[in-house]
Amino acid sequence: MCEQFVARSAAPFRIGDLWPFAEKLERYGIAGFGWGAAWLACDGSIEVHRDLGTFRDDPARDAIRAVETTSLLVHLRRPSKLSTLTMADTQPFVDPERRFALGHNGDLREHRRLRERYRAQGRIHGRADSEVAARWLEDEWQSGEKPAHLLGALHDALGGEANFAVLLPDGSVHHYAGNPENPVFAFRLGAVDVLSTGIYSVDRSLFRFVCPEARGRRVVHLNRTASLA
Repeated sequence: MCEQFVARSAAPFRIGDLWPFAEKLERYGIAGFGWGAAWLACDGSIEVHRDLGTFRDDPARDAIRAVETTSLLVHLRRPSKLSTLTMADTQPFVDPERRFALGHNGDLREHRRLRERYRAQGRIHGRADSEVAARWLEDEWQSGEKPAHLLGALHDALGGEANFAVLLPDGSVHHYAGNPENPVFAFRLGAVDVLSTGIYSVDRSLFRFVCPEARGRRVVHLNRTASLA
């Protein structure tokens, strides 16, 4: 099971400012089977980095550290099936038209039926259920549609337990809470607002082990989307 978070600030921040948080989230969330990040570049495009190793051991994170952005999505993998440890399954997924970046945490119950359709279209490259969610969102994405509605519809379509994190070119970030085993929390770290999964602890141990300095803590209710715009 994976961990993930999105972050947003009115003023640009260095991505590395959140690296201590990401490192602890990987450690206490028992992730470490690949990781990835997507962020908003200064020209409004979505940039992405993915690696099959651990976050803490990836030398590229030092290069990314100095990048400034206002919006960030980080995904830390612990897949349900270790046979999916491939680059094609490493998240976040970025829409081919760069309309969004998507991260998923949980297990999707109804992915097999849709997988065959996307495979026939030549659009499946890995083995994980999360890729099916990305393909579904690509097809259903409508300009002007509210992300909260789309992410709820995505969960309805694929079922199971699912948290979905999304970053958009307008700088907004969204986190859908649909996995009761891994709640989503909203809080602030310094000047940055964060929406993060909770290290598979249904209490508030996230704030004990990962970010005791967090302010403005609250839980995102199940089957709801929290947004930072």
